[in-house]
This record gives sequence, C-alpha cells and structure tokens, in this order.
Amino acid sequence: MKLFRHGAVGHEKPGILDVAGVKRDLSMHLAALDGAALSTESLARIAAIDPTTLPLISDAVRIGAPVPRPVNFICIGLNYADHAAETGAKIPSEPIVFIKAGSAYSGPFDDVVIPRGSHETDWEVELGVVIGTAASYVSEDEALAHVAGYCVINDVSEREYQTRRGGTWDKGKGCPTFGPTGPYLVTRDEVPDPQNLDLWCEIDGKRMQNGNTRTMIFSVRTLVSYVSRFIALIPGDIIATGTPPGVGMGVKPDPVFLRPGQTMRLGVAGLGEQMQHTIGG
Repeated sequence: MKLFRHGAVGHEKPGILDVAGVKRDLSMHLAALDGAALSTESLARIAAIDPTTLPLISDAVRIGAPVPRPVNFICIGLNYADHAAETGAKIPSEPIVFIKAGSAYSGPFDDVVIPRGSHETDWEVELGVVIGTAASYVSEDEALAHVAGYCVINDVSEREYQTRRGGTWDKGKGCPTFGPTGPYLVTRDEVPDPQNLDLWCEIDGKRMQNGNTRTMIFSVRTLVSYVSRFIALIPGDIIATGTPPGVGMGVKPDPVFLRPGQTMRLGVAGLGEQMQHTIGG
C-alpha cells in the first residue's frame, strides 16, 4: 500500500492510493496515520478496504508528511562509501547517528527555507524507514519485522553550521523545513529488498545525485538493530539512512549550494517523488 496524509499543516487526514494511482480519503476508516495505525494488524485491516469505495481527493489538496511528527527523527551520517569519499571523510566503523529536530519535519512539497545568513545549504536524498512496532535491543534478524514501511526524505543540511560552528551536526541539520518527508509511506510488503533501490536528486532540472541503496555501508536491518541499542524506537519514528554521492559540498573544484528561488526534485524507486522550492528566511 501507498499511504499518505492530506490537508493543511496540522490538520492532515489519512489517505491511500488505489490501484490506478488515484488518491483516496481514508478518514472514514482511520482517524490518523499515527503510531497506533502502523502495527501489522492495523495495516492488514487497512489493506482489506476497497480503495475504490473511498472519496476522491483533489490534486489541489496539499500532501503532507506521511506520518505525524515523529518522536524520534533519526539520521545516519556517511552511510555510502562513495559519499564519504567525496566529502573527504573516513568510512565509519560504526553508524554515525544524530537526531534531526522535530521542527525540521515538513511535507514533501512544502517550501524549504534557506536560513538567514546561510551560504552553504545543501541537499541529500535518502531512503527513510518508518517504524511500525516498538524496537529496543532487537537483533538484525528481527529488525525488518519492526518496520511499517519506507519513504523518501530530503535531509537538507547547512554545511557551515554542521561542520564549522562548534563541531556538532545538529545545528546544520535541524533548521525549520530541513526534513521534507514523503509523499508516501510504502508498506514493507511492497519493498521486498530495501537494499536495491535507485535514488536520485535534481536541482533546477540538473541531475546531481544518482545512487542505489546496495552501496550502503550499513544496511537497513543493521541500522534498525543498531539504533535500537541506544534509542527505544516507537511506532511512527523515522530513520533516514544516509545519502549517496552528488551533494553540493562534494562538487569539484568548487562546491555548489542552494539559494532562494531554486527547485529540488528527488525520489526513490517505487516510493514516489518530492519537489520543493527554496525561499529566503
């Protein structure tokens, strides 16, 4: 299934795509696409509904992030060897884990705000993992059973804030609108192999990132298991699994960064596409 949320910010309702890719309103069957709705049992009940019996949703209606703001919006740094190489970083021996601010969480088509004084705002297309059942100290063999589904994430990053403003990544990752997510939560039954998904990003129509999740250093199952040793994952939490090469800071000889008035378009195979316009803060 491809599930989503639609409506104004803070008032989103659940929706589903039918077999023809038409958007349908689920709200008569489901109050919210929150953690309680993401269990295996709940998703099975949703799957039993005939989408063609549901009301249509106009294409003019806003599509929000696919689940409400997660308690834990977790990101993994330098998880593609070729991305680490383009940034001049060493390949990590363990996953690099950081938290993206909840206020960064935004819809897949919402504007991205360039922070005041920023000169190094960058893009990062990533595969997102949505947790469906609580996970704490889970084994790698059990890890994917705790996943409700997958989504597209743009881990927007301000590189100066990230690397040269005190040595912590959070400042460069957590600015408002820096976490566009969606458009869909694609349930795990439709993604038999999360380690073989193409992902890409274009800036003003120019392809900047091309990658595949098979080149991840740490797989999805490894990441879910690893993170669960340090953070008690709850339904609705999201893990952004890292980005392939082609980010602005990696452009040679001179890095290229975002400015107001540009368009980002990005996607992951089978999970849909995002598009954001950049505006000044």
